[in-house]
Amino acid sequence: MDQPVVLHPDCSYFRGDIPCAPHKQYGVHCDDCSYYTPRDRRILIIKLGAIGDVIRTTPLLHRIAREYPSAAVWWVTRSPEMVPPSVDKILPFTPESLLVLQATEFDIVYSLDKDPDACALASLVRATHKYGFVLRDGKPAPFDEAAEHKYLTGLFDDVNQANTKSYPQEIFEICGWTFEGEEYILNMSVERQWDIPAEGRPIVGLNTGCGGRWTSRLWAEERWESLIVRLQQEGYFPMLLGGEQEHEKNTRLAAATGAYYPGYFSLQEFASLVNRCDVVVTAVTMAMHLAIGLKRPLVLFVNIFNPHEFELYGRGEILTPDLPCHCFFQATCTNSEYDCMTHLPVEKVLHAVGRTLAACSPHL
Repeated sequence: MDQPVVLHPDCSYFRGDIPCAPHKQYGVHCDDCSYYTPRDRRILIIKLGAIGDVIRTTPLLHRIAREYPSAAVWWVTRSPEMVPPSVDKILPFTPESLLVLQATEFDIVYSLDKDPDACALASLVRATHKYGFVLRDGKPAPFDEAAEHKYLTGLFDDVNQANTKSYPQEIFEICGWTFEGEEYILNMSVERQWDIPAEGRPIVGLNTGCGGRWTSRLWAEERWESLIVRLQQEGYFPMLLGGEQEHEKNTRLAAATGAYYPGYFSLQEFASLVNRCDVVVTAVTMAMHLAIGLKRPLVLFVNIFNPHEFELYGRGEILTPDLPCHCFFQATCTNSEYDCMTHLPVEKVLHAVGRTLAACSPHL
């Protein structure tokens, strides 16, 4: 009589639909496999948001690995390319993935988006423990008291403005933990070599855009031009950064000032360019998240968001306009009296660049 086949579905390598990697490479079977890595529970992270939102949620993986070293971690998102490969199963937010998730039972679900579709998924997935946000009566709601603080900051501007917790602090608290300075985990290669003619001068990356949606964050083109001139006078090497949307602006700035502009690139190449900067000057953008993930010093413009939200890990400064912003959390500025970003002086930015470089250069 044939012996029963030994299988280890709890192994991190086991797929169930195709051969596992150790079998393909070494021909091993489950009954004699030295690569057997059992997982004792399944954890699901629901973070669907934009690329930057996914990046700034990755600090949780440090704590999950410490608390549950043998857990299988799954992550569902609209930006699967940004999830670190240490995650066991990375799922795009597709109908096929939703079928798999609804048919799988989890030990823990961390639902960290307040969007209705993410909350609906958190409500549908079967799990022993849930943290974060779910759907109640067709609307996002906190699952328990731990999520109420983050929930209320999204409902009331005055509550948001009074908040003194950073985003990592908030999501760690939602999950029942205390944030202890865990860093971003950036799933990007930055190995590309760049021939930047800085000739030993500190490279100051100037990310001049802010995307097409939140234009209330824009600093005027003439301010960027003035900053470039002042940086050059102080012996720095300004390098213009941006995507396709900023190409014409950066081309004009380069022509007017002689600043170095290498062009716009894929996200992977852009990250490697940011990694060459000694300090990055930017509004709240993808470049901000990349700089933080790459541990690059940062001078960050914040006007329509709560500055306490952003964790720079001691590598930079947050600058706000000298006059208050009346367009809190608004995509376009509707204040008829003034645009607050016109009250962010060039000299203030210049001095922040100098202070940041002086404070961070021993650690570069």
